[in-house]
Amino acid sequence: MGGESATRTAPHSGGTSRGPAGGRLGQRLSGLAVALGLVLFLGGFGWGAVAYLPYTVPTSSMTPTIDPGDRVLAQRVDGAEVRRGDVVVFKDATWGDAPLIKRVVAVGGDRVACCRDGKLTVNDKAIEEPYLSSEDKRAVDMNFSVTVPGGRLFLLGDERHGSLDSTAHLTDAARGTVAREDVSARVDAVVWPMNGMLPRPTGFEALGGLSSPGPLRTITAMIVAGAVLVLGGGAYGPVAKRLGSRSRTEPAGAR
Repeated sequence: MGGESATRTAPHSGGTSRGPAGGRLGQRLSGLAVALGLVLFLGGFGWGAVAYLPYTVPTSSMTPTIDPGDRVLAQRVDGAEVRRGDVVVFKDATWGDAPLIKRVVAVGGDRVACCRDGKLTVNDKAIEEPYLSSEDKRAVDMNFSVTVPGGRLFLLGDERHGSLDSTAHLTDAARGTVAREDVSARVDAVVWPMNGMLPRPTGFEALGGLSSPGPLRTITAMIVAGAVLVLGGGAYGPVAKRLGSRSRTEPAGAR
């Protein structure tokens, strides 16, 4: 009709209203991501606290594998699980009051000797030890031969010329060996500085299976994945809200 107003409110583009912060489905997925992330993150830390012990190495007896002041993570293990080549944490009253870190080079029943052409031998087999420094690979001044009693371990430092290890206790009744039950943990990695997992001692593989790697990589993956999910899920709401506000304030195009 002639008196009818010619002005009407233009409908919003699309004819529908968006839900807050990107919609209910987005919010639910965001909350699920945060919840799952917290489970992974806290579960990883909890698992790590139960499975591992931290140690700071005060001496150079394990260089160049572990330097003085390095922070390591050692998996809690039973002494019966220890195998040749493992770097272990142990405490023996005849060696002192503090926990010590050395490498197991022979187990009960083995005959360990040094040196043949500068190399350690176990059961007459020369052992390749790539973790030794070039100087220690020429350890021709070391001279010993020990048959390890059952249930005991023979341990050496990777710094062969300066380590107070089994060679410093050869005159003891146990011929420098340590009981398996004195071992409390096996070193998996140097975490500060971030040198990572210790190399596999493949030189001992021909004498028997090596220890399986601990769960440290799995634990680390859980913590990282959890952190990503928490941060990503937590950021979704503010980002979606900002994008939604921007789209509502944009001028409508000519129709």
